[in-house]
Order: sequence, then structure tokens, then C-alpha cells
Amino acid sequence: MLSYFLQRLSGACLVVLGVVSIVFLLIHLVPGDPVEIMLGESASAADREALRTALGLDRPLQVQYFSYLGNLLALDLGTSIHYRQPVAALLQARIPATGLLAGVTLILTVLLALPLGILAAVRHNTLWDSGAMGFSLLGVSIPNFWLGPLLIMVFSLWLGWLPVSGQGGAASVVLPALTLGTGLAAVLSRMVRSSMLEILHEDYLRTARAKGLPPLRVILHHALRNALLPVITLVGLQLGALLAGAVITETVFSWPGIGLLTIESIQSRDYPVVQGCILLISVTYVMVNLLTDLAYAWIDPRIRLGVHA
Repeated sequence: MLSYFLQRLSGACLVVLGVVSIVFLLIHLVPGDPVEIMLGESASAADREALRTALGLDRPLQVQYFSYLGNLLALDLGTSIHYRQPVAALLQARIPATGLLAGVTLILTVLLALPLGILAAVRHNTLWDSGAMGFSLLGVSIPNFWLGPLLIMVFSLWLGWLPVSGQGGAASVVLPALTLGTGLAAVLSRMVRSSMLEILHEDYLRTARAKGLPPLRVILHHALRNALLPVITLVGLQLGALLAGAVITETVFSWPGIGLLTIESIQSRDYPVVQGCILLISVTYVMVNLLTDLAYAWIDPRIRLGVHA
């Protein structure tokens, strides 16, 4: 198990290094100069060069890259060019908002996906099945940047039930969570349906029914519990997708989290903050995948031993 863990950990580290390197190169290739954005077009050439030297942007790109990697090894994410604050402090201030949005979205996703998937499996090849899978297809097809404004128009502007944007109470998280969770619930409901269909015709379920157990107990206690392993795996992997999808959703709803900070930093060419945000999202995604691999290896020893069924 230790060798399997070290193998997966080394692979995860290589993925993070690749993401860091690609983001570093791409963000420096994006047109625009952070010095000009900070000082404006009316600034003198001397002032621009002085600020560029103070920020270390006058050094060759490869020198900046290796300097950044060295700082990462020392757990130093650098200092924001725009905010003039440590990047770690900026991320720490935004993580709670993103964590709240991700947590509420995950709860909403499970509450939507489990009933739909179970209903579609139990009522297989009926109108209930078609309706549930139709919702799933619709949820996967609608992008967040279109669904978000649509929900704002309906529930905020027309009905006046929920806030338009920002983080101002419990009601403000409803629309962002619904926008972010609809697509995830669609994917998860299909997984629940597929897993349940494989379980419903097993012999032990026929035995449970023959004993006279109530149908609801047979479905929830026996069938669902055995069908949840791939579902739980998918839920874990979607935690990373939540952070990635939150970039668009947080921007639409002006939600003060990591996603909105990423977009603001890209617009201001704040290289250290962009790199810190992407690093946080990628590390979270990779760690979730690593934990999922380890959980599978712990449950099924054939995986870590390289044995195929």
C-alpha cells in the first residue's frame, strides 16, 4: 500500500508542476502589461521602468519562473501586484465564500440527483424515467453563463424573491448554488440510475422482497447502499469540478470567492494572484483524485496490486 501511495503521490506532484508551469507561461503571454494598468497610459517611461524593476518584471522569463518555483518550495505564493498584499492572505480571505458555495451546491446536487436517479431506475422505461433523464440531459446542456442570468431574471428581477448578486445572507447563496449544481446533479442522477439498474435485479433483493420487507426499505436500505460506491466516487471528483465551475458562476453573481478573484486578477494582469488561484484549484482537484484512488485501493486490493479481474 505504501508503494502504491508513493506512486500516486509522485504522479500528483508532476501534474501540479505541469499545471503551474503552463499557467505561468500562459499568463505571461497574455497581451497587456500590469505596469501600464497600474500607472495608466499617462505615466512616464521612467516611472514604468522603476515600477517594473521593483516588481521584478524586468528579469528574463526563465529567471522569474525558477524564482517562482523556489518560492513555492518555501510555501511563499508571492505578493499581489495589484493589491500589494501577500497572495496567501488574499486566498485565505476568499476561501470561506467559495467553500460555502461548494458545500451548499454539493448538498443541493445530492438532494436533486438521488431522488431523480432512484425514480428513473425504479420506474425504468416509463414516463418517470424519460422525464428524469430529460431533466438530466437539459441540465448537462445548459451552460452556467446562460443559466445564471436566466435565474437572476426570473427569481430576482421578475419575482423579487432572491438577491441579484453578492454575499448578503442565506438567500444570496441559493441562485449561485442552483446554477452551479444543476449540471452536476444531472451527471450524478445518471450515475445513480445506472448503478441502481445493475443492483435491482440481484438475487439478494429478490430475497428481501420475498421476506415481505416494504418496497421503500428494499430500495433505500439494500439497493441504494450497494449502488453508492461509484456514486460516492463521482461526488468526490465533482468537488474539483465545483471549484473550476465556480469561476464562471462567481463572476455572474459577483460572489466574493476564489473564482471571482481569479477573473479580477486576470483582468488586472496580477500574475502572482492568478497563479495562486489556479494552483489552489488544481491542488484541490489533484488531492481529491488522489484520495479517490487511495480509497479504491483500500476497498479493492486488486487495484494496488495491479491484478485485473
